Amino acid sequence: MNTIGGSRLAAIFSDNQARLLSEWMSQHYASVARRGLVDEAQLRTQFSQFVTLLAPAFAASTSSEIQQPAWADVRGFLGDFSAQRARQGFTPAETARFVFSLKQPLFAVLHENLANEPAALAELTWSISTLFDELGLYTTEVFQQSREQVIVRQQQELLELSTPVVQLWEGIVALPLIGTLDSARTQVVMESLLQKIVDTGAAIAIIDITGVPTVDTLVAQHLLRTVAAARLMGADCIISGIRPQIAQTIVHLGVNLSDVITKATLADAFVIALKLAGKSLTAPTDFAAAPSNGTAGMPSFR
Repeated sequence: MNTIGGSRLAAIFSDNQARLLSEWMSQHYASVARRGLVDEAQLRTQFSQFVTLLAPAFAASTSSEIQQPAWADVRGFLGDFSAQRARQGFTPAETARFVFSLKQPLFAVLHENLANEPAALAELTWSISTLFDELGLYTTEVFQQSREQVIVRQQQELLELSTPVVQLWEGIVALPLIGTLDSARTQVVMESLLQKIVDTGAAIAIIDITGVPTVDTLVAQHLLRTVAAARLMGADCIISGIRPQIAQTIVHLGVNLSDVITKATLADAFVIALKLAGKSLTAPTDFAAAPSNGTAGMPSFR
C-alpha cells in the first residue's frame, strides 16, 4: 500500500465510517450473539474502536506490513482483543473473523467509489486483502499465546489443588497423592510438604499413595527424593497406600525402601505416627459409663 493509496483509502474509509460500522457489525454479530459470549454493547464498542484506529493507520502506512509503527495502535488493540476472546471461550477462527468480516462491506464501498478507476480499485482491493489477512493471522497468533498462558496457569492451579497437605494431629501432617507423579508435580508436592512442615513444626509426615495408579522407577525416585527432603527439614516420613501390586512392582524394580516405614493404609500409618509422636489411641470399653456429652464410643488420645 503506497502513500497515495493509503491516503486515498483513509479518506474513503473516513467518509463511509458509519456505513461500514453498521454493515460490518450486523454481519458479524449474528454469528457471535447466538453463543451468548459477548453482548451487543460490548461488541459495538470493540467495532467502533477498531474502525476509529484504522483510518489514521491507512493514512500513515506505506505498505501492508503491519509491523510498521503506523499500525502499532491497531496491533495493540487486536492484541488485547484476542487475549480477551481467548478468556471468553471464543475459537481462533471466530476471533480472526472479527477482522476478516470487514472485507466485504469495505470492498463494496471501494467498488462504488472507484468504479471508474479499475486500476486503482484493483490495487487497493489487493492491498486491503493482504493487509487484513496479516491482521487476521496476528489475532490468531496472539490468541494462541493467550490460550497457552491460560492452560499453563490452570495446570499450575490444578497441581496445587491436587497436592493438599493436611495436619492430622499436633506434629503430624499428611500428603494424600492422587494421579500420576511426574517431575513437575513432584516439585509442587515437595514444596507444599516442606512448607507445611515449616509452618506446623511437624516431626512426622505421611505420604499416602493410595490414589497413585501405578508406581514405576521414576515415581519411586520422586517419592525417595521427597522423603529425603523432608528428613533434611527434620521430619520422618511414612509411606502409606502400599497395595500388593505396588509392593511387587517396587521389589521387581529393585527400589530400596528399607529405611522408610511403609503401611498398607493411611489409618495404619496414622497409628504408627501417633506412636512415634508419643501418643496412644485407646477405645472406651465401658459404653454404659461413658459420659452423655456426645463422646460415647469415641477414642481418646493419651
